[in-house]
Amino acid sequence: MKLTLEIWRQADAAAVGGFETYVVADAMPGMSLLELLDRLNESLIEDGTDPVVFDSDCREGICGSCGITVDGRPHGPEANTPSCRQHLRSFADGARITLEPLRSGAFPVVRDLVVDRSALDRLIEAGGFISVAAGTAPDADSRPVPHATAEAALEFGGCIGCGACVAACPNGAAHLFVGSKLAHLSLMVQGKTERGTRALAMTDSMDAEFGPCSTFGECATVCPADIPLTAIAAVPKETIRARWRGRPD
Repeated sequence: MKLTLEIWRQADAAAVGGFETYVVADAMPGMSLLELLDRLNESLIEDGTDPVVFDSDCREGICGSCGITVDGRPHGPEANTPSCRQHLRSFADGARITLEPLRSGAFPVVRDLVVDRSALDRLIEAGGFISVAAGTAPDADSRPVPHATAEAALEFGGCIGCGACVAACPNGAAHLFVGSKLAHLSLMVQGKTERGTRALAMTDSMDAEFGPCSTFGECATVCPADIPLTAIAAVPKETIRARWRGRPD
């Protein structure tokens, strides 16, 4: 199949970027978007042209590093699917596809399709962790967790940190990301000790770098981990709980 690609090229965060047009005449329906970029880059390198810079790692939909915007939608046309698992069979032969970085004020462009998602790392540094005493791990049965609670925690804990939820939100909100962390850790025994401190620290960090929730739910439709929209409710719930109790636990 033959595809025309409109790809955003930008040397660095300070440079003025723009779209450049490329044609890949030997694409195949079974290719992923990243394999399409690989094929294009092979041709560009053969022609002595700088290849298109993009992020990828596992290419199995686990790491979350591959995020790009495809025809205005984070990751691509298939809902809840990362960029590395979006395949060309979703596009018609002869289609024109626009590829650009994840668009958000919190994600400055590094180069071409690569963005700096350090703002998400700062949210984790603020409170997305548990503090435990190092040493021998306790017996698995010493701190029982009800099955329903464990399943809910696993559902919220599946976030891969790709940032698509932020890019999908017209306000650039990170509520689905933060909510998934707060909900996950509040359900686990190990996360209860710092529950209040975590909620206040993460929401303060979120408010400083991201926008308010749009309430439309665009974030959940692009999330590769299928984090439920109910995760957003954990943000006000955990924050109000911490402030009402007046203490960090």
